[in-house]
Amino acid sequence: ILRAPSAKTHAEATQKQARLCLSTIEVEAEVEKVPCEVMHVVSNSPYQAIIDAAKKKKCDLIFMASHGRSGIAGLLIGSETNKVLTHCKLPVLVYR
Repeated sequence: ILRAPSAKTHAEATQKQARLCLSTIEVEAEVEKVPCEVMHVVSNSPYQAIIDAAKKKKCDLIFMASHGRSGIAGLLIGSETNKVLTHCKLPVLVYR
């Protein structure tokens, strides 16, 4: 029988994975002498959390990647990047 992890176990694993990914980014930025501040936010609305974080940190640009899905897959999946683009007043640079 497979059991889903508890909410606490899932949150701890997510936090650990976020720390791992973000520390890699911090190291890369330091090597390249690029100022960098990372943060990890948990939200049921990722696009809104991105916008809120950018406002809180007084960012002048949001950089996001896009999977580049098009057609029905793009419509059904509901891209977070697209939601940020349509709901944010800050400039958004999208890498595809």
